[in-house]
Amino acid sequence: MNDMFTLAGDLIVAADGIPDATPTKIPGLSPAISEIFGYGMWLMILAGVGGTGYGVFKLAVSDKSRGGGGSEPFKWMGGGVACILLAGSLITILNGIAA
Repeated sequence: MNDMFTLAGDLIVAADGIPDATPTKIPGLSPAISEIFGYGMWLMILAGVGGTGYGVFKLAVSDKSRGGGGSEPFKWMGGGVACILLAGSLITILNGIAA
């Protein structure tokens, strides 16, 4: 029974806020450039999430008749997902280099 309270306590702490998103320092780069580049990758992920969300919104409110432009929401969603994947892979590569 005590384990369940511990698990619930961990969930409350985890849901308390966004975890620290501090970029890993890349060896050989100046600290300012490394930090700007790291935060740029996180902003790129947020832009991808925004684009995907906007595509879902456009799909929800679009004209579903035959004459409506049906492909535009999918362009937004595809671009957002591509942006998320690109930034995620770059973050993974850079963390692999820095580690």
